Amino acid sequence: MATAGEWIEGARPRTLPNAVAPVVAGVGAAVALDGFSWPRSILALLVSLSLIVGVNYANDYSDGIRGTDENRVGPLRLVGSGVAKPKAVLAAALVALGLAGVLGLVLVAISGLWWLLAMGAVCILGAWFYTGGKKPYGYYGFGEIAVFVFFGLAGVLGTVYVQAGQLSWAALGCAVAVGSFSTGVLTANNLRDIPTDIESGKRTLATRLGDGGTRRLYLTLVAVPYVVSVLLAFVTPWALLGLVTAPLLLKSVKAVGGGAQGRALIPALRDTGFAMLGWAVLSAVALAL
Repeated sequence: MATAGEWIEGARPRTLPNAVAPVVAGVGAAVALDGFSWPRSILALLVSLSLIVGVNYANDYSDGIRGTDENRVGPLRLVGSGVAKPKAVLAAALVALGLAGVLGLVLVAISGLWWLLAMGAVCILGAWFYTGGKKPYGYYGFGEIAVFVFFGLAGVLGTVYVQAGQLSWAALGCAVAVGSFSTGVLTANNLRDIPTDIESGKRTLATRLGDGGTRRLYLTLVAVPYVVSVLLAFVTPWALLGLVTAPLLLKSVKAVGGGAQGRALIPALRDTGFAMLGWAVLSAVALAL
């Protein structure tokens, strides 16, 4: 039976910046539109956190029963390592996704934007079918697109809209930037897993692009947010604060660009996540000012 520590590790806490950053950036854009609300911001954050924990457990379960995680290089996988029964991990995934659904329903009810229920349903289905079902889209090279949409566009713009009732170019810029960061995290992860994914038949975008193409994609993705910072400076010069986070990526860029393999790429996931969170916080402060 898995210990509490193993369950926490199985939830992949290093991916939590992917859930926090879009809400933080969205809050900053909402403040700029005079639409900030503490209750709605907190609910949006809880929905995002529940969703990412749910998708992490769902991926653990689906990859585990397929045997994809048997030779995985990265952090602990509950099913793949055999420390937890598949049904227990499935139950954890369903509880987390169910909580995201309930909290999302409360948020929609408070905002009165009932049409957002459809977007919430798509997010939950997207979380499950990333690696779940007979033909998971994550196994066919669409994972990066989904992350960009769900943890970039939907996460940021949804946070803004449920508070301000409108969007802005600054909000869209933040959505593109956070989505690029978040996709960069997944790209670094899939770059590390190219050998084992090919062996298990998992055709991620990284396996399709190959080692060199995936490295170029990562470097492009982590550059996009800093281009956005420069563009946001036309809204407020304080947006250039986002550039302060660039040094956090130096080791990651060096590792990915220098041809690092396997476990040597694990810090790139962490550092990209931290850079994303830092960028979101500083950009939110800039927009709020």
